[in-house]
Amino acid sequence: MNETEKNILGLHLPTDPWWVDLAALSLEEILTDHAYCEQKAATSCISLIQGFSDREKLVTELSPIVTEEWGHFRLVLQELHKRNLKLGKQRKDEYVNSLLKFEKKGGKEEDRLLDKLLICALIEARSCERFKRLSEGLSDAYLRNFYRRFMESEAGHYVTFIELAETYLPKEKVRQRWQEWLAYEAEIISSLAPRGDRMH
Repeated sequence: MNETEKNILGLHLPTDPWWVDLAALSLEEILTDHAYCEQKAATSCISLIQGFSDREKLVTELSPIVTEEWGHFRLVLQELHKRNLKLGKQRKDEYVNSLLKFEKKGGKEEDRLLDKLLICALIEARSCERFKRLSEGLSDAYLRNFYRRFMESEAGHYVTFIELAETYLPKEKVRQRWQEWLAYEAEIISSLAPRGDRMH
């Protein structure tokens, strides 16, 4: 990851390029995990809409993302079927579960909203970074292009979540908490063994 990419995504710890080699050896598993990631992204947006339905811009901005993420799930499912691979069972997501431990559960509604938006932004940023690795490192030209399109989409979603946070809270507060999240996420990435059958 070069400095420009780091500045755009903010991630403190890049994914080692050899993770792509592991993923290529576990194509059915990585596509299965990817499919469920897209599904969970859609349900996370639905949950935000349901929990904060009085925030008009949030509802307006996230509604199309629900449709897009579900469309991504269908695209990955189609890719599995095309390759005569099967959608396996959903696996425990250690990365996301670790992120949730840092989330503020009580206190003011604004603080809870901020953390929920920043968790989504962080997952989208890491997904974007992983998709970039796949789009550059896989030997399968079709899959490289496949993941290039996902990378571009996730980058847009990441920006949306950050902008929504700055809509409802002071920018300085958002940026300060974002830096805390980035530091925490780097600790998680460094503690988890890279796995080729997991997107995160």
